[in-house]
Amino acid sequence: MSNEHTREFQFTDQDFQRIRKLIHEYAGISLGEHKQELVYSRLARRLRATGTGTFAEYLDRLQRGDKAEWEAFTNSLTTNLTSFFREPHHFPILAEHLRKQDAAQALTLWCSACSTGEEAYSMAMTAVETLGHDRPVHIIASDLDTKVLETAREGRYKADAVARLPPQQVERFFTRATGADAGYVLVRPELKKMIDFRRINLLEAGWPIHAPLDAIFCRNVMIYFDKDTQLTILQKFAPLMRGNGLLFAGHSESFYHASSIFKLRGSTVYELAARKA
Repeated sequence: MSNEHTREFQFTDQDFQRIRKLIHEYAGISLGEHKQELVYSRLARRLRATGTGTFAEYLDRLQRGDKAEWEAFTNSLTTNLTSFFREPHHFPILAEHLRKQDAAQALTLWCSACSTGEEAYSMAMTAVETLGHDRPVHIIASDLDTKVLETAREGRYKADAVARLPPQQVERFFTRATGADAGYVLVRPELKKMIDFRRINLLEAGWPIHAPLDAIFCRNVMIYFDKDTQLTILQKFAPLMRGNGLLFAGHSESFYHASSIFKLRGSTVYELAARKA
């Protein structure tokens, strides 16, 4: 392997294959062969932090059932690229979908890979701009990574994160921090209270999610799973959705292999192939 003589820790192909197997079994993430350098640099930090001398020892520790280190291991290998209103074409579709729902019914949305929270807060802003605060909208926002969930719950972002949003939107949904937090914005409490942040592993057998869901955002996470894992997750999404519910996918994701479950409605927006009554 490249850089073998300049590395702080020996990193064999056997180590890499063990890591690939462990993260796939635990989180469904498929690591390609080209990810070796990335995996080394991220997990070398964990070896330093835990005072472990070799990758083999570190992986043995995981397999002995160190729950806290499993969490750190998973957090190290997940990618969390996100922004407010990323892939913006989805949000007018969500707004129109919410507008069409029965006024008497409570609305529930699931952001199933929420990362640091920008996507979930974008969903909440869309709901408020569409329906106001009078209509109850509950958003479940989940991720596997506990560190990003801490950021999401806090709702504190660098001012640059909202620089491209319309000024009136920033004024309505954020406050500008002062003092030691100058240069940051804080999500307003009325928006935060719409969202329930939870740690959920999409590979786990039972999800603490109750039907019916009016929409699921599962964007830019399926690309890390193989087709069989994707299909398993999509099969579990379907019974949770309301008959006219929508599934939003990432720009590089396609669920053609699940056409018996979901059919394409628009640009990376899906609906149930067999509509429920």
